[in-house]
Amino acid sequence: MASCLTLLSACSTTQKVAITKSDANCAFLGKDCSLLKVGSDEEAGLLYKNPDVKWRQYKKILIGPVTFWAGESSEISSADQQMLVNYLSQQLNEQISQKIEIVTQPGGDVIKLDVALTDAKTATPVMRSMSMLIPQLRPLAGLYKLGSGSLPFVGAAQGDVKMTDSLTGQVLALAVDKQIGGNSFSTGFQWQWGDVENAIDHWAELIANKLSALN
Repeated sequence: MASCLTLLSACSTTQKVAITKSDANCAFLGKDCSLLKVGSDEEAGLLYKNPDVKWRQYKKILIGPVTFWAGESSEISSADQQMLVNYLSQQLNEQISQKIEIVTQPGGDVIKLDVALTDAKTATPVMRSMSMLIPQLRPLAGLYKLGSGSLPFVGAAQGDVKMTDSLTGQVLALAVDKQIGGNSFSTGFQWQWGDVENAIDHWAELIANKLSALN
């Protein structure tokens, strides 16, 4: 059992999900949304980089207000939407500030970063952990993953990112990514929004690292 738990805890906290252009929120991303292409394993699920951008000219970042774009039909309460938006904003600022200067005004060397949470789904923590640990349930979990691409009872989140020149509004890059709860035992007993928070942590770190690599 100890060996099993060690192996499970070493597994990923989130997993990338393949998405198509129809999954993107083009109302948020703008007219260049159609240019999105499938990203590599280390990148977002869908990605567009403006080939004419001179990235080295940008030294600072202006982070716009994080928004929730799931629409009026969303079953997520307004309180939970605000909680997740606040968490995403906090993590972006925390991670990015370690890599590049954050400013509050536009400038010639400033990227404007806009991020939206476009979908979120709660996990069912206890049932999820049981499906991972109880031998009789593991085959059912495997069949579920085979059919859906996801483990049972996990949470999920999708986010859209837009980077523009802070002065001209020129689109520099667009990204859409979806993450689901992974197979790490350490996440099995977390609260219902734990998988979404893990996805947000992943995105914040990824964006910060990409911005850091510009220079």
